[in-house]
Amino acid sequence: MRLAIVGAGDVGRSVADLAGEYGHDVVALADSSGAAVDADGIDVEGALERKAGGEPVGTADPATLFETDYDVLVEATPTTLGDAEPGFTHVERALETDHHVVLANKGPVAERYEELRALEADSAGSIRFEATVGGAIPVLSTIEDCTPQAVTAARGVLNGTANFILTRMAAEGLDYEHVLAEAQDLGVAEADPTFDVDGTDAALKFVILANVLADGGFSLEDATVEGIQSIPGSALELAAEDGRTIRLIGEASRDGVRVGPRLVPENGALAVTGTRNIVQLETKHAGSLHNSGRGAGGPETATAVLSDVGRLPEL
Repeated sequence: MRLAIVGAGDVGRSVADLAGEYGHDVVALADSSGAAVDADGIDVEGALERKAGGEPVGTADPATLFETDYDVLVEATPTTLGDAEPGFTHVERALETDHHVVLANKGPVAERYEELRALEADSAGSIRFEATVGGAIPVLSTIEDCTPQAVTAARGVLNGTANFILTRMAAEGLDYEHVLAEAQDLGVAEADPTFDVDGTDAALKFVILANVLADGGFSLEDATVEGIQSIPGSALELAAEDGRTIRLIGEASRDGVRVGPRLVPENGALAVTGTRNIVQLETKHAGSLHNSGRGAGGPETATAVLSDVGRLPEL
C-alpha cells in the first residue's frame, strides 16, 4: 500500500519509519509546516532527520499530500474535541476521493462517529481505527473477530499516565502532587497532564468502544467522567489493608460510558501496574477476554496503524 501520513508527531514518524518493514511505501508525510511528497516514495530517513533537527519534514505545501497518488491516508494529527478538526476534514477529503483511512487520532471517532460511517458508506474506501484505543493492544480487532453484537461490555485501564501515578502512590505511600512531578520528570506525564489525570483521554477511548458496540450514538459529552486528582495517599493505604487498590477504570456498553477511580482486587486482572493498559471484554459466547500491553508510545501505536493497513482490501 502507498501511505500518505498527515501528522509527524511520535506516531506519524513511527509509522513512516516502520512502514517499509510491513511492505508499504510512504509517498507523503506532512505536518502543519510542510510536506515531503513523492509518488515513487519519499526519503523517509531524510524527512525524519529534518524533523528531528527542527526543520519542516519537506518543502511542499501540506495540502499537496492529498494530491499525490496514495492508497491509504494515515491520520495521526493531535486529538481535538468538539468538531474534531482538522482531523475530520482530512478523513472526509480522503473518503470523498475513494481512499482508505486509518486513524490514530481519537477525535473524529469519538466525537463524530456517525458522520464518519456515513462518509464511509458513500466511499469506495474504508476506515479503520485500532490505534485510537489502547496503543498496541488489539482491542478493536478482537471485538471485530467476536463481532460487536457478541460483546456486551468493555472495561479496564486505558491511560498509562494515570495508572503510573496510582501505582507509585500505592507502592511508595506518596501523595498525588509528588508522583505527578516525578512522572513529568520521567516523561510519563505531559507538561500539561490534564487530559490524562482528569479522565478525558480514557473517556475518549471508552466512547469509541461504546460507539463500536452500539454502532454510534455517543460522544464525550455523554460520558460520566471523574479523574484521579483528588485521591489522597491515605485512600490507597486503606484499600491495601483490605487487599485492594485503586485504578482509573473505564466502562463502555450500549447503555453508556463511565470513567472514574474504582476499588479493584490488589492481585486482580485490572490492577495492572506502571504504564500498562488492560481491556476486559465481556462476551456472550466466549466469556471474559483480557487484552493487556503497552497502551501508548510511537512505535507501539504505529504497529496498530500498520496492522490496520494490512487488513484493508485493495482499491
